Order: sequence, then structure tokens, then C-alpha cells
Amino acid sequence: MTSISKNKNEQIILETLKIANSALKLKNLKLNSLLEITNAINNNFSREQLLKIFEFVLRNQLNIGRLLFFTKDDEWETSIAHGLVPNLKLPDIELDLLLINEVKEGSKGGEKYFDQFDVIIPIMHKNVPLAYLLAGDINEDLIENTKTRHIPFIQTLANIITVSIENKRLFKENLRRAGMKREMELASEMQNMLFPSRLPQNDNIEMAAYHKPHQDVGGDYYDFIQLSDNEIAFCMADVSGKGVSAALLMSNFQANLRALFKHETSLTDLVQELNVKVMNSAMGEKFITIFIAKYNYVTRVLQYVNAGQNPPILVSNDTTSALSTGCPGLGMLDELPSIREGIVILEPGSLITCYTDGVVELENAREREFGESKLELILLDNQNSPVREVNDSIVRHLRSHKGHMPYVDDIALLTTRFK
Repeated sequence: MTSISKNKNEQIILETLKIANSALKLKNLKLNSLLEITNAINNNFSREQLLKIFEFVLRNQLNIGRLLFFTKDDEWETSIAHGLVPNLKLPDIELDLLLINEVKEGSKGGEKYFDQFDVIIPIMHKNVPLAYLLAGDINEDLIENTKTRHIPFIQTLANIITVSIENKRLFKENLRRAGMKREMELASEMQNMLFPSRLPQNDNIEMAAYHKPHQDVGGDYYDFIQLSDNEIAFCMADVSGKGVSAALLMSNFQANLRALFKHETSLTDLVQELNVKVMNSAMGEKFITIFIAKYNYVTRVLQYVNAGQNPPILVSNDTTSALSTGCPGLGMLDELPSIREGIVILEPGSLITCYTDGVVELENAREREFGESKLELILLDNQNSPVREVNDSIVRHLRSHKGHMPYVDDIALLTTRFK
């Protein structure tokens, strides 16, 4: 073998060893990078710590000179920005990146900012983008003069980091939702305490109620107050709006009602006082409608004021009438212009059903409301039934009417038989 051939063979061997050594070095680098990130995840590092490690690996171990990493929490945000050209306009996520759903090479034609990056890597989950990694100025020596050869590895790192960050976000969200659920359950339990645990069942009166809040808590309210041995008061009220704010206002209203309503209190004075209380509490942002009445067992006289509430239906001797005399709702006006009291002498066996608008406004699939007329027919058909069965019949008809449609408002019923 000539010396020239020998030198050539040695050179080939050296080049082969150099390539093999470079490949081994790169392989070890990748393994170490994966190990570092995996250990950080297993040790439950924070989101900020994971992002710092990810940036360190990309910059210092993979020698990527230009980086943009967008992640999404409630909104898109820039989590990593390194080596950018001064005054570089950042991409508009909604307009520029959301349409990219696979790895894309950066533009070479000066298109917007893409010419500053070699690759755009979307991180997707079920076709939903979770993050975008834009990388440029990739060190060619490190990756053997091929900028795209090791992009799958960069993509893998980005996926691991993004999934870990997303899992942390979902975990925190689940904790928050669990906490909110428990708070709502407690609020529901507290609100249920506002409703009377037992309703009157005696020789003079028989009362039954039904309540279904649209959410865990609601703004409907019914109650009774035994004013004296011979006189009882009862009411049905509804707050504009739904949810926690409505429930809080109604709890405050119940406290005021019970504090103000005494045996000697006239309904007119009571309603005026309650209007002031609601105005002070709601500041004109919400209002309360209420039907409030008191009944004397001896005289059989029912006095009532209907302040904007759906008129209760009185059923007596196969006829119905609406108890609508009163005034506007509470909290609508600084001072109620006039309050009229209704007076009815009740025949034995008379039935009164109070209800909130969630009953008569319940719609079916054809957007037809349940309506007052249908409610009147049900009451006439059940006028001699026990009050609990009267309510049960109304609820069955409501369910049949709505079909598969959801309840969209609170529902409350208070039915009273006057013996």
C-alpha cells in the first residue's frame, strides 16, 4: 500500500470517528436535555421554573439564537422571547398563527416577521392549539449543517413542556372549580335555611310549597309569619336576575321583612319600609317583586298587597280570580306613588296558589310559554286535592310542557287551603 493510499485511509477513518463522536455527543446532549426537563416535571417545578429550564436547553444546549414561545392560559401570552431583532413586530396570534396546525419553515420572502425564524412549531391537542414555538438562528455546526434534521427533537421538548404547563393549569382550574362548587353548595345550604322547614297544617289552614332554583342558589323566596293566635301572614317574592347576587339580596330582604312585620303593622306601611330597604341595598340595580298577605282565622278576611309579583290565583266555588291589587315592585322607585290593599273574604275550602314567573314563562321546544291559563285549568281540576298534590300536579305539567328543554329560571310555588 502506497503512502498516499495509507494517508487517505487514515483520513477517512478520522472523519468517520469525528462524525461518530459528533453523533454520540449530540445523542448525549438530547438525552441530558430530556432528563433535565423530565426531572423538573417529576419534581413538580412551577410553570415559571419549567419555562426557564426549557429556554436554557434551547439557548445554551441546542444553541438556538432566536426564540419566541407563545402559551395560552386564559389568553395568549409571550412566555419566552430571546434574541429578537430590535423593534421586531410580534405576530398576531389570532390572525397569523392560529391557521398553522403543522410544522412550517419560516418565510424567506420577508413575509411579516417569519423571515426572522427558521421554523414555526405549533403544539396541538385534539386540533386545538396550546402553544407556538418560533425558532431562528439555529446553530448549524451543532446540528450538522441541517437546520431541519433535529426539529422533531425540538418539537418533542416543546410538547413535553406545553403538556406539563397545561396539566398544571387544568389542575389549578379543577381546584378552583371544586372550591367554587363547595362554596355554592354551602350557599345553597344557607339559602335553604331561609325557607321555612315546616309549613302550617292545622284546623284553619293547610300550606305546601315547591322550590327549584335554576342554579345552586336563586332569587325566589316564600315564607309565613304567625302574627298572633288568629292571624297569619305569608308571602311570595322574586328578585330580578339570578344566582348569588340575587340570593344575597333576597336573604337581606327576608331579614328586613321579618324584623319589620309585626301584628300591628299595616301592609301599606310595611311595603313602604321594605321599598326603602331594597333601594338602599340594591342601589337601583335590582328590584324585588312580592305578594304579601295576612289572613284572620276568625273573620276570614284576607288583606294583601301585590307589589309587581305574578298575581296569585284564588280558586273558590269552581271559579278563579287573580290577586293583583297593589303597587309597583320594590326598589324601582325611591318612593312608591300609591299602594292599594286588596281585601277578600275567603269561603271555606278556598285555595290560593302563589308562583314566580319561572312557572308561567317556562318555554317548550316551540318557544311557547306555559302560561297563566294552563295554570288556572290545573288548579280548577285539582281544587279539592290536598295542597301538596296540587303542587305535584303543577310540577308534572311543567315537566311535560318543557320536554327536553332546560329550566331557565327559578321556580317557586306556595299553595294554601283555607278551611
